[in-house]
Amino acid sequence: MTRDELKTRKIGVLMGGLSAEREVSLASGGAVLKALQSRGYDAVPVDVGRDLPQVLVREWIDVAFICLHGRYGEDGTVQGLLELMGIPYTGSGVLASALAMNKIVAKEVFAARGLTIAPYRVVRRGEAVDPVAEGFGYPVVVKPSQEGSSVGVSIVKSPEELPYALETAFRHDDDILVERFIKGREIQVGILDDRAMGAIEIVPVNEFYDFEAKYTAGKAEHICPPALPAELHCRLLAEGEAAHRALGCSGYSRVDFLVTEGGECYLLEVNTLPGMTALSLLPEIALKEAGTGFEDLVERILVSAALKIKGEGAGS
Repeated sequence: MTRDELKTRKIGVLMGGLSAEREVSLASGGAVLKALQSRGYDAVPVDVGRDLPQVLVREWIDVAFICLHGRYGEDGTVQGLLELMGIPYTGSGVLASALAMNKIVAKEVFAARGLTIAPYRVVRRGEAVDPVAEGFGYPVVVKPSQEGSSVGVSIVKSPEELPYALETAFRHDDDILVERFIKGREIQVGILDDRAMGAIEIVPVNEFYDFEAKYTAGKAEHICPPALPAELHCRLLAEGEAAHRALGCSGYSRVDFLVTEGGECYLLEVNTLPGMTALSLLPEIALKEAGTGFEDLVERILVSAALKIKGEGAGS
C-alpha cells in the first residue's frame, strides 16, 4: 500500500494505556499524532482502556500506530487483539513483543544466540537471594521482569539495601531479576526497517539512566554518535541487529547496551515500542545518524505497518 493509499485510511494512534508508563505514552502518541496530521493523514487519538475493541469499531480505525509503553501495550496483548480484529499495526508482532517485554525469557533467547548478557538470577516471590553466594557480590541490579522505562529498578550496593530493592521490584512482578552490576557506558542502538541506523550514548546526571533521567530535560547528556572506535561502533550495530532478529522483532526497535572500558558489549534489552517524545532516543538517532527527521521517521514506521495488511480493517 502506498503513502497516498494510506491517506485514504483512518489511522488510530494508540496511546495512554494501563501501565506505569501511561504519561510517557501520551507524550509519544501526541507527538506521533501531530506528525501524521502534518503529513496529511487522517489520524485520530485513541486513549487505550479496556474498552479498546469497542472504540476501534466505533471510530472505524483501519490502521493502528501503537504508541503504548509497558504492560498491556508493549507485551503482545494489544497486538493480539489487533490481529483478531484484522487491523494492521506498527512495530513487532505478538510473539516478539511478548518475548522482549519479559526480561527473563529474553535473556534466555539472547544467551542461546551467543549474545553477551550480565550474569543473573531469577528470584520468585517468597524466595531468598544472596548475591555473594551467587557469585555476583555487590553492587547488583534488581529489576522487575516485565516493566519498562526503568520502573522498579534499583542498584544495590550493600546487603542492607537489598530487602527494600526486592520489595520495590516485587510491587510490579512476581518474578524479578537480580543481576551482576556492569560498570560501563550506556549506549543504545536504533533499528529502523530491521537495520541499525546508528547509536547514541547516554550520560545520566543520576546514578543510572532511570525514569527521571529518561523523561526530564537536563537529567542526561546525549552523545550522538558516541565516541567509539570504528570497529566497536560497527560491532555494536551488528549486535543490535542480532538482538532485534533473535526475538523476531520487525519494523523498528531500540536495543540497549552497556559497553565496558575493555570493549565488552553487554546486551540489556530490546525495546519494541521505544519512546517517541521530544527527549526520546530513537528519533535523535534517526536524525543525527541517518538524517531522518521526526515526520519522516513516523511515516516510515506507518508504511511498515501497511505492509502487514492481509485483509480489511475494522473500519473498512
